[in-house]
Amino acid sequence: MTAGQIVGYVRVSSVDQNLARQLDGIKLDRVFEDKASGKDVKRPALVALQAFVREGDTVMVHSIDRLARNLVDLRAIVSGLNDKGVAVTFVKENLTFSADTSSPMNTLMLSMMGAFAEFERSMILERQREGIAAAKAAGKPAGRPERLKPADVEAIKARCAAGDSKVALAAEYNVSRGTLYAALK
Repeated sequence: MTAGQIVGYVRVSSVDQNLARQLDGIKLDRVFEDKASGKDVKRPALVALQAFVREGDTVMVHSIDRLARNLVDLRAIVSGLNDKGVAVTFVKENLTFSADTSSPMNTLMLSMMGAFAEFERSMILERQREGIAAAKAAGKPAGRPERLKPADVEAIKARCAAGDSKVALAAEYNVSRGTLYAALK
């Protein structure tokens, strides 16, 4: 196997989260960044990374939960990369998986760590559901508060009909264009 590139993969779940702390200080030849949920394996940067890497490359990932949120997806991604001759290193867990170091112990470690990541995600979702149920039982509204009040929506509709720019209105009301368009439906 030839020495290849060191390729980084970083992921956060939403666009307002920061990717900077992941793989900070690690020299990488290329970095693939996703701002998407880990529940989907068809993330644009992950798909691009899988197509980009070649035999001898190493993929560096901050932690197991950044690559996949469930054990089935984790094993499939790591196995797929290993089958191409690509090693996968999880920095936080200090674990490396590659075809030539594959052993029953490595398989067990990947499965255990992946199961812990999946369990942690399940616990987060359970606490979230409990919090929503408690808020509803207390008569509090669940979810994010509306960015635009009904009176704002009516004013925006009137101003749009009068020819005002939707982009300018979105900026004035401090909402995204998507939020503005959704309110106008």
